[in-house]
Amino acid sequence: MSNNTNDTIYIGKKPLMTYVTSTIVQLATKPDVTIKARGLTTSIAIDVAQVVIKKTKPAFEISNVSIGSESLVSSDGKNRDVSTIEISIKRTTA
Repeated sequence: MSNNTNDTIYIGKKPLMTYVTSTIVQLATKPDVTIKARGLTTSIAIDVAQVVIKKTKPAFEISNVSIGSESLVSSDGKNRDVSTIEISIKRTTA
């Protein structure tokens, strides 16, 4: 999968259904989309992926899940590790 920003949904603080709608719209024109989140928004990314899969079954499926961490410098100058998640959703071949 290419890592264009056009096929990546970055999760933030907006309502869940905003990201679900955005993901479904992207999947209408692209074969796969990646949902990315870090920190406290990782749980929202998981929820988005689950809602998309359940609402569009059997048209799409989760193809890959990648977890990791990033080291960020906080406002007080300390290094902090932040969890990250990337969930790839693709069109089924059936």
